[in-house]
Amino acid sequence: MSGSLFQIHFLFMSDQKDFDFMKLLGVRGAGALDTKMGIQILEASPARLVATMPVEGNTQAVGLLHGGANVVLAESLGSIGTALHAGLDRRIVGVDINATHHRSVTQGTVTAVATPIILGKTLCCYEVVITDEEGNRTCTARITCLILEKR
Repeated sequence: MSGSLFQIHFLFMSDQKDFDFMKLLGVRGAGALDTKMGIQILEASPARLVATMPVEGNTQAVGLLHGGANVVLAESLGSIGTALHAGLDRRIVGVDINATHHRSVTQGTVTAVATPIILGKTLCCYEVVITDEEGNRTCTARITCLILEKR
């Protein structure tokens, strides 16, 4: 591990309540798909994650926000939350995701809030609620991630 990653890992393992999870994300960087879709992480900890995503550029041919874009947003938050819970030296894989699309969105930005259903030693599950700019729920997703052995 590089020096800065080692220091962050040490801080993470020593006292999670005072740990700056957003700083960890800055070192980790965004995934290529998150960047392509315009996903912006606003708040991150194992207990709550918040992100936004523009509708423009993430639509179906008829101009509606693509349901798959909602799923990408939910998977990103659940995976990041699980990684923050598990620590830098663990591997995270998504094993299940589902989404219910409640209403369409054609413009603006959606906001996703992920909260844990369970944060276990080997399994984490998050509920992700996605809303439009007026606060209307547009999608509810659930993602389950498996925490694998140390790298």
